[in-house]
Amino acid sequence: MSDSLWGYQPSSGHTAGADLSGYAVEATDGSIGKVDKHSDEAGSAYLLVDTGVWIFGKDVLLPAGTVRRIDTEDRKVYVDLTKDQVKDSPEFDRHRQAEDPGYHAQISAYYMAFRIM
Repeated sequence: MSDSLWGYQPSSGHTAGADLSGYAVEATDGSIGKVDKHSDEAGSAYLLVDTGVWIFGKDVLLPAGTVRRIDTEDRKVYVDLTKDQVKDSPEFDRHRQAEDPGYHAQISAYYMAFRIM
């Protein structure tokens, strides 16, 4: 993953301003859902993923640094996480803003355990 958990990896193929809404999201071991919303904001980029019925409709916030690759032709985003890592992640709290620094700290604490150094 990148040095900044809240920024896209340079090798991901991300293009600023590209609309990723509706893209399928693939973990290292299978499909986990679709991008519901995303942000390109520097230092605060993320994907909000709707996992659908896979884990009972849970929405998760994935920091952009978890994105390994974006395939615009197939409309898929590949992340450096397993399905279980996503399933066990903190559920997105719609009452807190995705850009809230305290919420970012909570999310970061979870995903930092899976960073590849």
